[in-house]
Amino acid sequence: MEAARRLFLDQGYPATTMAEIAEESRTPQATVYRLFRSKRGILKEVLDVTLGGDDEPIEYQHRPEVQSALAMEDPGSVLDAFAHLLRDVMHRAGALQHVLATSALVDDDAAEMLEATRRQRHTGQGRIVRTLARRKMLRTGLTQPRATDIIYTVMSPEVFRILTVERGWSEDEYEAWLARTLRTQLLPPTLA
Repeated sequence: MEAARRLFLDQGYPATTMAEIAEESRTPQATVYRLFRSKRGILKEVLDVTLGGDDEPIEYQHRPEVQSALAMEDPGSVLDAFAHLLRDVMHRAGALQHVLATSALVDDDAAEMLEATRRQRHTGQGRIVRTLARRKMLRTGLTQPRATDIIYTVMSPEVFRILTVERGWSEDEYEAWLARTLRTQLLPPTLA
């Protein structure tokens, strides 16, 4: 998977072949096919491991750090914790997510994978909103769907890339901005 990740980052998903992955990993091509079935299968595994930070078969929502963040009493602390978690995810996976997004423009498998990733992200980030709404901590007049749209936008890989790659912000600056933005956009002024 590490060989595939390097190749995807260096030359893009569409240009990378199974033969190159096998050669780079010093693994027989038949074994690569047996383990992953296809290049799309490798991409899915690489994304899962990169996003999760390890190869444990635990859905992101069930990871201890996510559960801990959702359990925090103070709504500002919940948002700060998710800003920190996202910064870690983007540190690991931001470049690969950019490869996926650009590959989706020319590759059907990548486009399907990108759509699935976006759906999962929207669902996952909606859990943050539901947690705040259950506690009646959303800003007055802000609906759950609109709050989810706000989180989905400001916590997107695209915004991370714009700020840290295009504009040169440090990851610390990004995390601080994200936490402030989430607080301001989602919480009542007395809690922001």
